Amino acid sequence: MNIQEYFLKAVVLATLFSGLQACQQQNKNEMKPPTAKKIPTEFEEHGHTRIDNYYWLNQRENPEVIEYLKAENAYTKAVLKDTEALQKKIYDEIVGRIKQTDMSVPYRVKGYEYYTRFEEKKEYPVYCRKKLLQEGKAAEEIMLDGNKMAKGHPFFQIGDWEVSHNNQLLAYSVDTVSRRKYTIYFKNLKTGELAKESIRNTSGGMVWANDNKTVYYTVKDETLRPYKIYKHILGTPVEEDQLVYHEKDSIYNTYIYKTKSEKYLVIGSESTLSSEYRILDANNPEGEFTVFQPRQKKLEYSISHQGKRFLILTNDKAKNFRLMETPEDRTGMENWKEVIANRGDVLLEDVDVFNDFFVLTERRNGLRQLRIFDLKKGKDHYLSFDEADYFAYTTSNPDYFSKLLRYGYTSLKTPNSVFDYDMLTRDKVLLKQQEVVGGYNHDDYITERVYATARDGVKVPVSIVYKKGFEKNGQHPLLLYGYGSYGYSIESVFRSSRLSLLDRGFAFALAHIRGGEEMGRDWYENGKLLKKKNTFFDFIDCAEYLLAGHYTTTDKLFAMGGSAGGLLMGAVVNYRPDLFKGVIAAVPFVDVVTTMLDESIPLTTGEYDEWGNPHEKEYYEYMLSYSPYDQVGEKDYPAMLVTTGLHDSQVQYWEPAKWVAKLREMKTGDNILLLHTNMDFGHGGASGRFEAYKETAMEDAFMLMLLGINQ
Repeated sequence: MNIQEYFLKAVVLATLFSGLQACQQQNKNEMKPPTAKKIPTEFEEHGHTRIDNYYWLNQRENPEVIEYLKAENAYTKAVLKDTEALQKKIYDEIVGRIKQTDMSVPYRVKGYEYYTRFEEKKEYPVYCRKKLLQEGKAAEEIMLDGNKMAKGHPFFQIGDWEVSHNNQLLAYSVDTVSRRKYTIYFKNLKTGELAKESIRNTSGGMVWANDNKTVYYTVKDETLRPYKIYKHILGTPVEEDQLVYHEKDSIYNTYIYKTKSEKYLVIGSESTLSSEYRILDANNPEGEFTVFQPRQKKLEYSISHQGKRFLILTNDKAKNFRLMETPEDRTGMENWKEVIANRGDVLLEDVDVFNDFFVLTERRNGLRQLRIFDLKKGKDHYLSFDEADYFAYTTSNPDYFSKLLRYGYTSLKTPNSVFDYDMLTRDKVLLKQQEVVGGYNHDDYITERVYATARDGVKVPVSIVYKKGFEKNGQHPLLLYGYGSYGYSIESVFRSSRLSLLDRGFAFALAHIRGGEEMGRDWYENGKLLKKKNTFFDFIDCAEYLLAGHYTTTDKLFAMGGSAGGLLMGAVVNYRPDLFKGVIAAVPFVDVVTTMLDESIPLTTGEYDEWGNPHEKEYYEYMLSYSPYDQVGEKDYPAMLVTTGLHDSQVQYWEPAKWVAKLREMKTGDNILLLHTNMDFGHGGASGRFEAYKETAMEDAFMLMLLGINQ
């Protein structure tokens, strides 16, 4: 059979989906969902046999698979047909709050100020710069216009860009598929001309040596793991690029950057629990990289160059990390000296270096603090923040010799604000606060930070926001969001798009559950591997706390999570399907066992330290006991909206597709189950600043529909 005959036959066979026609028809006002066919595939591990009836859905090029996904999309569209006007209204509200013509706060470095601006009704940023002049104003230079570059592409994203040491050349990367495989291009900023060469299959990042002609970049293997670093000389054939470093250990990713001081090029290799760096003088790209400190099992560290030393954040003998220093010519850990000791109640997260200062990002009681060290005075102090629940962070600080710290501040009710803080005088200036078009008064909203008691007695922080007039009488809806993996802390940030729910009477809550790192390193370690179920139980217990406090009732309580947070959603609805009115699972990682057994799938081997290695029986059995796909049963599941992207590079589309197919087969009751697949996009959804809000509007409308609210 030739390929044309195969595809023709496959299209014909697509009619085997019993629901494909049914989802396009109505019979007595009842729509039938698509039904995926069952092709049993047997898996055996550790003497245990699993039958996967929907394993065949992982064939991305199979026309039957595409037809099934399209059938599910058609069914979702039909079920949500009556909400289309509401979706448009919500979308218009969200977009209407966004300042159409907008510009970022410029930052200065090496004689130029750089900024990003948006133009009215256009989706993509324009990257610009202006030369700093003593007299008069310089003309704007447009480095990249994303709107022009995106034409003809359903998806478009500029990954990274870097200007050469002499300010004349630009390297930048572009992804037009949404698989996070970027092509690097080069542009002469004086003439506007593009170089003839381009470099494909990269991770998107790149760095210039100080000779203004040598560029380093990272390529990906077949599992999308960044594993090789090459050196390219501008103007030479890409095929002749020199391999600089090959990370052969499949649990490590590699990358390259330049220190803020611009003195060193740094190659990093990282796994979940170990790291290693190599350094090279950026003025000597012909030299050889040397190892900073050889990798050791469970040794994590990061490095920042300052003056004649390196500052090192490390977990060596320090669960919550400590700060060390070492001479730049003696970098092995036998030379490290302690600067800031480990503390049980404070997690050290980051360090930002300047010539005369450094700034530590610390986390205490789940909240970020910025601690500033003045090297000349030998003193340190903290920035102060007024709200009880907030998020603060250092932002664009590329000027190594500056005395100004640029930082951002936000909360669930305070729009994102950018400040310049004089580290000498301690004066701060608000440079810009995110504008909410149409008017917004943060005093109209109330935030809370409360603590739910988990079943093992641990206090779990919950951040809440609602509009004034919200009464704790169980009459209002509430959306509870969670993640709880990889030590990633969920922050209390403002989203103007969230106002569409808050203004309709919703409360919004963040459950800072274990598996994140909000409360320190123990918080993470007690929500991973063989303690992963703490993550799920914490979320359930946070929901129970909110119910007991009469913030809402079970017929008005909604849950949402994405990616590993989608795994959270899948596990929670298996444990407590009665708890929620509706659940939204975005790009959910739900087929844990099968994925972690398949080393050809992106991200698998590098995540054994997060989930465990199911080739070992203990981890296999534990994973199996909570894996959402494997634990689907005959239960009255809540109404569910599941979203995915055909080109997702992190959680493959077939995980949510299989999950929905199995749920359709097994679930009892009449609650709706919807699968929406973005056929053009991947893990992060649509590109552009407006397009992605169409999915937000659909999610909001889904919840409002379940509540009987149509406006």
